[in-house]
Amino acid sequence: VFIHGLFNCSPDAPYQQWRRTGIIIKDTAPGIPIFMDARDITFPFTPGALRGGTHRHEFSGDGQWIGFTYNDALMKKLEDSTGINYNLRTIGVSKKSQKVRVDSYGHGENISSEWFSALMVKVTPKPTAGSDEISRAAGDSWVGQNGYTKVNGDTQRARAFIGTINTKEGKNIDEVFIVDIPEDITKSGENGPIEGTEITMPSPPKGAQQRRLTTTADSKFPGCEGIVRSSHDGSLLAYLAYDEYGIKQVFTISPTGGIPVQQTFHLSDVQSGVRWHPKEYRMIYTWGNAIVSAQIGKKEFSLLTKPSKNPPTNLVWSHDGKKIAFNRIVTENAGQSAKQIFIIDL
Repeated sequence: VFIHGLFNCSPDAPYQQWRRTGIIIKDTAPGIPIFMDARDITFPFTPGALRGGTHRHEFSGDGQWIGFTYNDALMKKLEDSTGINYNLRTIGVSKKSQKVRVDSYGHGENISSEWFSALMVKVTPKPTAGSDEISRAAGDSWVGQNGYTKVNGDTQRARAFIGTINTKEGKNIDEVFIVDIPEDITKSGENGPIEGTEITMPSPPKGAQQRRLTTTADSKFPGCEGIVRSSHDGSLLAYLAYDEYGIKQVFTISPTGGIPVQQTFHLSDVQSGVRWHPKEYRMIYTWGNAIVSAQIGKKEFSLLTKPSKNPPTNLVWSHDGKKIAFNRIVTENAGQSAKQIFIIDL
């Protein structure tokens, strides 16, 4: 699954964050697009369809859901006409449950799809100072391969993410949030219709519940960052934040809340977010321009690569835990630089 620009892109209507869609290709059927998210920019809007562009598509562990970030074309238009920041990034999911049929109006802007989509997180242009309201949601990923275990023992499907709050002092700070996703995403919730209106974003479905997990706003070095990544069983969420010395480290927190735990103790900033082993409480990340492996709960670490001139980026751990892929910029003999793909065999 990957980003694809709209098929009517032109110099006058180019590719944009709010002008793209998710396309799925089967290994056995190359070149045949399967449209993930339907798109409907003509009123009345269609439940299960969006009105903008999706990005950073990620399959769930069972392959029946896809998470994504989102920007809305109608909110961008409203922003341009009012000067108010309505084009707010948020996150949503698509479910492989039912097809969504959209009328063909819109001069190539409307798209029917094979999956049903809905936004999961409510964002607002002006969050109330000191509240848990947010103006942006990003840095998201699935919690566990199948969700996390709630206090009552039930398994809950969810996505963790970074949300931007407004502090009592009026400053924007990024904190870690989680949103519980209902199995039925077709019913509208209390905030409005899931398909949205001409002046409002599509609203989360009934049963979607977002919660703030971290409270760094009053600390000496506030803020969290990176893509929030979950352990295989959903019991721990990893993210980057500053320690008491102002050094960027890896922290973890439970999806049910609690006190964050500092997991790394380097003397300089951790350079990338975490990727977890698919079956163990082991993580990899970039530090000192090298890839580091560390066991949760231990202050020891090992280098999987030698420090390089350019830091490794975009780390990915294979599903069997035997390989790690990453990018690194390499300077060729002619002096030109290019981003290349590397593989580590463990």
